[in-house]
Amino acid sequence: MRALPELVIEPLVRAALLEDLGRAGDVTTDSIIAADARATVQLVSRESGVVAGLPLAVLAWRLVDPRITVEVHLPDGSRVEPGSVIATACGPARGLLTGERVALNFLGHLSGVATGTATIADAIAHTHAQVADTRKTIPGLRALQKYAVRCGGGANHRLGLDDAVLIKDNHIAVAGGVRQAVEAAKASVGHLVKIEVEVDSLAMLAELLEVGADVVLLDNMGPHLLREAVAMVDGRMVTEASGRITPETAVPIAEAGVDLISVGWLTHSAKVLDVGLDHVA
Repeated sequence: MRALPELVIEPLVRAALLEDLGRAGDVTTDSIIAADARATVQLVSRESGVVAGLPLAVLAWRLVDPRITVEVHLPDGSRVEPGSVIATACGPARGLLTGERVALNFLGHLSGVATGTATIADAIAHTHAQVADTRKTIPGLRALQKYAVRCGGGANHRLGLDDAVLIKDNHIAVAGGVRQAVEAAKASVGHLVKIEVEVDSLAMLAELLEVGADVVLLDNMGPHLLREAVAMVDGRMVTEASGRITPETAVPIAEAGVDLISVGWLTHSAKVLDVGLDHVA
């Protein structure tokens, strides 16, 4: 899995460390642990899942103390079981203890996003559909969360408001209809910008097919209706399904023939993967 550039993650890791260190630094560790003490610790998974965010954990320790070294055993994208040793870190004990929480916060959260993504990806692996994320991300962490989705076997939807047109129900209502909204978008954006339109009925889909778009978002449709919609589209647009999708409901939705399934909870409500730090020497 290709890691995010350090230029992207460094400000986020640095901000997290500054938040944790506050005005006086780690008063607990600095008052208890000798300055010359060294230690070796391991990042260990307490449950099954998919690793994501390890470069941020490594960077957190390196920013605290450049003398800390980390040996990665299971890189991002790896499947883990309870007891799996993800990485081993060694160096000045103070730095290891001070950076521990920030390292685990990033690793646990992003591994949780990757693990949630994998549950959908695994469930629909027998179909041609892919699971995708949304813009329902934690402010400031979008690049990280979307990276974690890729680690879990998912695809990224648009990264922000500026890289694609997504005409939703409120846009259509204000614009006066599907045709008016799509024609206005086509007249405004460049030829490299794709246009996606949300529809919630076959009647809206029929209207969209007359004017054309690159992608259609089939919102809150059941499997039977989705099959009809996919048949209507007949390959003329990429089809995407959305709306309260779970690992269980994803299967019949994917089997309806859609190309993508977008799931908001992957990023806004991901359960943290339990990863602990064990002292080994």
